[in-house]
Amino acid sequence: MKKVIAIVAGGDSSEHDVSLRSAAGIDSWIDKDLYDVYIVEVSRQGWVAHLPNGQKSPVYRHNFSFKDGWGRDIQPDYAYITIHGTPGEDGTLQGYFDLLGIPYSTSGVLVESMTFNKFVLNQFLKGFGVKVAEEVLVRQGQAVDAQQIVERVGLPCFIKPNGGGSSFGVTHCKTLDGVIPAIEKAMAEWPEVLIESELKGVEISNGVYKTKATGMHVLPITEVVPKTDFFDYDAKYNGMVEEITPARLSEDTTKRVQALSAAIYDILGASGLIRIDYIVSKNEAGQDIINMLEVNTTPGMTPTSFIPQQVRAEGNEMKDMLNAIIADKLCN
Repeated sequence: MKKVIAIVAGGDSSEHDVSLRSAAGIDSWIDKDLYDVYIVEVSRQGWVAHLPNGQKSPVYRHNFSFKDGWGRDIQPDYAYITIHGTPGEDGTLQGYFDLLGIPYSTSGVLVESMTFNKFVLNQFLKGFGVKVAEEVLVRQGQAVDAQQIVERVGLPCFIKPNGGGSSFGVTHCKTLDGVIPAIEKAMAEWPEVLIESELKGVEISNGVYKTKATGMHVLPITEVVPKTDFFDYDAKYNGMVEEITPARLSEDTTKRVQALSAAIYDILGASGLIRIDYIVSKNEAGQDIINMLEVNTTPGMTPTSFIPQQVRAEGNEMKDMLNAIIADKLCN
């Protein structure tokens, strides 16, 4: 019998619908000759499995099972988590699947919770020499002095939720008067807000994964040229961006970025597929400086997302990459 894969999507953040689009992409690429595949939609209203006949079946959370269209019990053998935000990108679902003994596609609880918290991740990686922007963390209920913040990070700056993705609640703040409203906007998404200095340069993104069979695999780099003020929701999902793969970087900088991506992967002890975003700036001598922006442990997986672009650019197929990632844990 075929193994059953559950593509776990949805979640509780503003990126719920984006996650479902990623799930549809993954579903289209997983090898159906090897696996039976169901999309499991997670939300505060309940968990449901999407059946081939268009119906939805409630998921029993005590053992992550559901009934198929013929009334048979289905308990997935593997969970491919593609939730952008909580509970799939912060360690919550990972802990749940650990308790049930069900293998899954992402890193474990500690790595997920750490990468989900941008401030904690930055402080951790700085200890290994990774360059990040100057930053200030503000928590809900904490007194805020906009002048002190600006003196620390400068203007313009980016104000964003500290947890979750970077599609909602993000402001490119250019004035002192705009700091408090931007913090309030970000606070509506998450109770902690990160204020970062602006890094001027070329924005890039680099996917990387590792399996026991093939070792480390670093994908080609994508250059991001937003048509909006910055790489916001419209740029990401409404086509307001030019994405160039491979990125227009020198050979030396390309190798340095890919080496750094591999190093960050191993420093974190990551698992499965991750995507790391950077800004390549210049120092006074005109040399390229690689600054990390964030680590995405459940990157977007629509047909136009960065990862599929990078896989196509190296002449490979998404099906082969997903087969390798799934087999890495399902067969062990």
